[in-house]
Amino acid sequence: MRVENSFIPVRGVGETTERRLWDCGVREWDDFHADVDGVGPTTAERIEAFIDEARPRLRERDSAYFARTFPDNERWRLYETFRDDACFLDIETTGLDHHRDTVTTVSVYRDGETTTLVNGDTLTAGALEETFADAGLLVTFNGARFDVPFLETSFDVDLDYPHLDLMYACRSAGLTGGLKTVEKEVGIERDRPDLSGRDAVRLWREYERGDSEALDTLVSYNREDTVNLESLAEQVTTRLDERAFGARPGE
Repeated sequence: MRVENSFIPVRGVGETTERRLWDCGVREWDDFHADVDGVGPTTAERIEAFIDEARPRLRERDSAYFARTFPDNERWRLYETFRDDACFLDIETTGLDHHRDTVTTVSVYRDGETTTLVNGDTLTAGALEETFADAGLLVTFNGARFDVPFLETSFDVDLDYPHLDLMYACRSAGLTGGLKTVEKEVGIERDRPDLSGRDAVRLWREYERGDSEALDTLVSYNREDTVNLESLAEQVTTRLDERAFGARPGE
Protein backbone atom coordinates (compact mmCIF):
# COMPACT_ATOMS: atom_id res chain seq x y z
CA MET A 1 0.00 0.00 0.00
CA ARG A 2 1.40 3.35 -1.11
CA VAL A 3 -0.18 6.75 -0.78
CA GLU A 4 -1.01 6.75 -4.49
CA ASN A 5 -3.26 3.71 -3.90
CA SER A 6 -5.32 5.72 -1.44
CA PHE A 7 -8.44 7.82 -1.95
CA ILE A 8 -9.53 7.91 1.68
CA PRO A 9 -8.19 11.45 2.34
CA VAL A 10 -10.97 12.78 0.12
CA ARG A 11 -14.06 14.14 1.86
CA GLY A 12 -16.93 11.75 1.21
CA VAL A 13 -14.68 8.74 0.57
CA GLY A 14 -14.66 6.15 3.33
CA GLU A 15 -13.45 2.57 3.39
CA THR A 16 -16.51 1.29 1.52
CA THR A 17 -16.20 3.77 -1.34
CA GLU A 18 -12.46 3.27 -1.58
CA ARG A 19 -12.86 -0.48 -1.77
CA ARG A 20 -15.52 -0.04 -4.42
CA LEU A 21 -13.02 1.98 -6.48
CA TRP A 22 -10.39 -0.71 -6.11
CA ASP A 23 -12.90 -3.39 -7.11
CA CYS A 24 -13.71 -1.36 -10.24
CA GLY A 25 -10.04 -1.43 -11.22
CA VAL A 26 -9.14 2.00 -9.86
CA ARG A 27 -6.17 0.74 -7.87
CA GLU A 28 -4.16 3.96 -7.91
CA TRP A 29 -4.47 7.61 -8.85
CA ASP A 30 -3.52 7.00 -12.50
CA ASP A 31 -6.50 4.67 -12.89
CA PHE A 32 -9.08 7.23 -11.84
CA HIS A 33 -11.49 8.81 -14.32
CA ALA A 34 -14.51 11.00 -13.64
CA ASP A 35 -17.15 8.56 -14.90
CA VAL A 36 -15.96 5.57 -12.87
CA ASP A 37 -18.74 3.50 -11.33
CA GLY A 38 -19.38 3.82 -7.64
CA VAL A 39 -18.94 7.55 -7.05
CA GLY A 40 -21.16 10.52 -7.85
CA PRO A 41 -20.02 13.60 -9.77
CA THR A 42 -19.33 15.70 -6.66
CA THR A 43 -17.15 13.03 -5.10
CA ALA A 44 -15.41 12.48 -8.43
CA GLU A 45 -14.54 16.17 -8.59
CA ARG A 46 -13.14 16.04 -5.07
CA ILE A 47 -11.04 13.00 -5.93
CA GLU A 48 -9.65 14.71 -9.02
CA ALA A 49 -8.84 17.83 -7.00
CA PHE A 50 -7.07 15.73 -4.37
CA ILE A 51 -5.02 13.89 -6.98
CA ASP A 52 -4.03 17.16 -8.68
CA GLU A 53 -2.78 18.54 -5.36
CA ALA A 54 -1.21 15.31 -4.12
CA ARG A 55 0.88 14.50 -7.20
CA PRO A 56 3.36 17.38 -6.84
CA ARG A 57 3.43 16.85 -3.07
CA LEU A 58 4.47 13.27 -3.67
CA ARG A 59 7.16 14.30 -6.16
CA GLU A 60 8.49 16.69 -3.50
CA ARG A 61 8.46 13.89 -0.89
CA ASP A 62 6.19 16.05 1.26
CA SER A 63 5.32 13.49 3.91
CA ALA A 64 3.93 16.22 6.18
CA TYR A 65 1.19 16.93 3.64
CA PHE A 66 0.06 13.30 3.62
CA ALA A 67 0.29 13.05 7.41
CA ARG A 68 -2.14 15.99 7.57
CA THR A 69 -4.54 14.75 4.93
CA PHE A 70 -4.77 11.06 5.88
CA PRO A 71 -7.02 10.09 8.81
CA ASP A 72 -4.97 9.27 11.91
CA ASN A 73 -5.95 5.61 11.83
CA GLU A 74 -4.82 5.36 8.20
CA ARG A 75 -1.41 6.99 8.62
CA TRP A 76 0.21 3.56 8.41
CA ARG A 77 -0.30 3.88 4.65
CA LEU A 78 2.54 6.40 4.53
CA TYR A 79 5.12 3.83 5.59
CA GLU A 80 5.74 2.07 2.29
CA THR A 81 6.08 5.35 0.42
CA PHE A 82 8.31 7.12 2.94
CA ARG A 83 10.16 4.22 4.55
CA ASP A 84 13.48 5.35 3.07
CA ASP A 85 13.07 8.64 4.96
CA ALA A 86 12.01 7.02 8.24
CA CYS A 87 13.62 7.59 11.65
CA PHE A 88 12.85 4.87 14.19
CA LEU A 89 12.95 6.32 17.70
CA ASP A 90 13.00 4.86 21.19
CA ILE A 91 14.06 6.43 24.50
CA GLU A 92 14.79 5.21 28.01
CA THR A 93 13.94 7.26 31.11
CA THR A 94 14.08 7.09 34.89
CA GLY A 95 10.27 7.15 35.12
CA LEU A 96 7.02 7.96 33.36
CA ASP A 97 6.58 11.67 34.19
CA HIS A 98 8.17 13.88 31.56
CA HIS A 99 8.05 16.85 33.92
CA ARG A 100 9.96 15.17 36.77
CA ASP A 101 11.89 12.22 35.38
CA THR A 102 14.99 12.13 33.19
CA VAL A 103 15.72 10.86 29.69
CA THR A 104 18.74 8.57 30.00
CA THR A 105 19.36 7.35 26.44
CA VAL A 106 17.88 8.08 23.02
CA SER A 107 18.38 5.74 20.08
CA VAL A 108 17.48 6.53 16.47
CA TYR A 109 17.71 3.96 13.68
CA ARG A 110 17.99 5.60 10.28
CA ASP A 111 19.38 4.53 6.91
CA GLY A 112 20.56 1.25 8.39
CA GLU A 113 22.57 2.89 11.17
CA THR A 114 21.77 3.43 14.84
CA THR A 115 22.74 6.53 16.78
CA THR A 116 22.53 6.48 20.59
CA LEU A 117 22.73 9.66 22.65
CA VAL A 118 23.52 9.38 26.36
CA ASN A 119 22.49 11.81 29.08
CA GLY A 120 25.39 13.78 30.47
CA ASP A 121 27.49 13.10 27.38
CA THR A 122 26.12 13.26 23.83
CA LEU A 123 22.44 13.87 24.60
CA THR A 124 21.80 17.57 23.99
CA ALA A 125 19.14 19.64 22.25
CA GLY A 126 21.54 20.35 19.40
CA ALA A 127 22.37 16.68 18.95
CA LEU A 128 18.68 15.80 18.84
CA GLU A 129 17.96 18.45 16.23
CA GLU A 130 20.86 17.21 14.10
CA THR A 131 19.81 13.57 14.46
CA PHE A 132 16.26 14.27 13.30
CA ALA A 133 17.16 16.79 10.60
CA ASP A 134 15.09 16.27 7.43
CA ALA A 135 13.29 13.25 8.86
CA GLY A 136 10.50 12.30 6.51
CA LEU A 137 8.68 10.02 8.92
CA LEU A 138 9.12 9.45 12.64
CA VAL A 139 8.29 5.87 13.67
CA THR A 140 7.75 4.96 17.34
CA PHE A 141 5.78 2.67 19.61
CA ASN A 142 3.67 4.80 21.94
CA GLY A 143 5.87 7.73 21.01
CA ALA A 144 2.99 10.16 20.56
CA ARG A 145 2.19 9.95 24.28
CA PHE A 146 5.62 9.14 25.67
CA ASP A 147 8.86 9.56 23.68
CA VAL A 148 8.03 12.76 21.79
CA PRO A 149 6.54 14.81 24.67
CA PHE A 150 9.33 13.57 26.96
CA LEU A 151 12.02 14.84 24.60
CA GLU A 152 10.22 18.09 23.82
CA THR A 153 9.75 18.88 27.51
CA SER A 154 13.21 17.79 28.62
CA PHE A 155 15.22 19.49 25.86
CA ASP A 156 12.93 22.23 24.57
CA VAL A 157 13.03 20.85 21.03
CA ASP A 158 10.30 20.69 18.40
CA LEU A 159 9.71 17.16 17.07
CA ASP A 160 6.68 18.02 14.97
CA TYR A 161 7.52 15.53 12.23
CA PRO A 162 5.09 13.27 10.37
CA HIS A 163 4.63 10.50 12.91
CA LEU A 164 3.62 6.87 12.63
CA ASP A 165 2.94 5.54 16.12
CA LEU A 166 2.98 1.77 15.71
CA MET A 167 1.05 1.18 18.92
CA TYR A 168 -2.13 2.41 17.23
CA ALA A 169 -1.35 0.63 13.97
CA CYS A 170 -0.85 -2.58 15.94
CA ARG A 171 -4.20 -2.14 17.64
CA SER A 172 -5.85 -1.71 14.25
CA ALA A 173 -4.23 -5.00 13.23
CA GLY A 174 -5.48 -6.76 16.36
CA LEU A 175 -2.12 -6.69 18.16
CA THR A 176 -2.44 -5.42 21.73
CA GLY A 177 -0.09 -4.98 24.66
CA GLY A 178 3.32 -3.39 25.00
CA LEU A 179 6.17 -3.51 22.52
CA LYS A 180 7.71 -6.72 23.89
CA THR A 181 4.34 -8.48 23.90
CA VAL A 182 3.62 -7.50 20.31
CA GLU A 183 7.13 -8.46 19.17
CA LYS A 184 6.68 -11.91 20.66
CA GLU A 185 3.29 -12.34 19.00
CA VAL A 186 4.63 -11.54 15.52
CA GLY A 187 7.84 -13.55 15.98
CA ILE A 188 10.45 -10.82 16.46
CA GLU A 189 13.25 -12.21 18.61
CA ARG A 190 15.50 -10.36 21.07
CA ASP A 191 19.08 -10.93 22.18
CA ARG A 192 18.08 -10.12 25.78
CA PRO A 193 14.40 -10.99 26.19
CA ASP A 194 14.88 -10.95 29.97
CA LEU A 195 15.34 -7.17 30.11
CA SER A 196 12.44 -4.74 30.61
CA GLY A 197 11.83 -1.04 31.10
CA ARG A 198 12.26 -1.53 34.84
CA ASP A 199 15.69 -3.02 34.18
CA ALA A 200 16.54 0.02 32.08
CA VAL A 201 16.01 2.23 35.13
CA ARG A 202 18.09 -0.09 37.30
CA LEU A 203 20.92 -0.17 34.76
CA TRP A 204 21.03 3.63 34.63
CA ARG A 205 21.24 3.84 38.42
CA GLU A 206 24.08 1.32 38.41
CA TYR A 207 25.86 3.37 35.77
CA GLU A 208 25.48 6.50 37.90
CA ARG A 209 27.22 4.60 40.70
CA GLY A 210 30.16 3.92 38.39
CA ASP A 211 29.30 0.68 36.56
CA SER A 212 30.23 1.32 32.93
CA GLU A 213 29.11 -2.17 31.88
CA ALA A 214 25.60 -1.30 33.03
CA LEU A 215 25.54 1.57 30.54
CA ASP A 216 26.72 -0.76 27.77
CA THR A 217 23.82 -3.10 28.54
CA LEU A 218 21.34 -0.24 28.67
CA VAL A 219 22.52 1.15 25.35
CA SER A 220 22.30 -2.31 23.77
CA TYR A 221 18.74 -2.71 25.09
CA ASN A 222 17.68 0.71 23.83
CA ARG A 223 19.21 0.13 20.41
CA GLU A 224 17.46 -3.21 20.04
CA ASP A 225 14.12 -1.57 20.84
CA THR A 226 14.77 0.93 18.07
CA VAL A 227 16.00 -1.46 15.39
CA ASN A 228 13.11 -3.84 16.05
CA LEU A 229 10.67 -1.06 15.22
CA GLU A 230 11.57 -1.45 11.56
CA SER A 231 10.67 -5.16 11.57
CA LEU A 232 7.47 -4.41 13.44
CA ALA A 233 6.53 -1.63 11.02
CA GLU A 234 6.97 -3.97 8.08
CA GLN A 235 4.88 -6.70 9.66
CA VAL A 236 2.02 -4.57 10.92
CA THR A 237 1.68 -2.52 7.73
CA THR A 238 1.65 -5.75 5.73
CA ARG A 239 -1.20 -7.05 7.89
CA LEU A 240 -3.17 -3.84 7.50
CA ASP A 241 -2.39 -3.77 3.78
CA GLU A 242 -3.76 -7.28 3.28
CA ARG A 243 -6.88 -6.46 5.26
CA ALA A 244 -7.57 -3.20 3.43
CA PHE A 245 -6.32 -3.89 -0.07
CA GLY A 246 -6.61 -7.65 -0.29
CA ALA A 247 -3.43 -7.90 -2.33
CA ARG A 248 -0.44 -5.84 -3.28
CA PRO A 249 -0.91 -3.36 -6.14
CA GLY A 250 -0.44 -5.15 -9.41
CA GLU A 251 -1.02 -8.63 -7.97
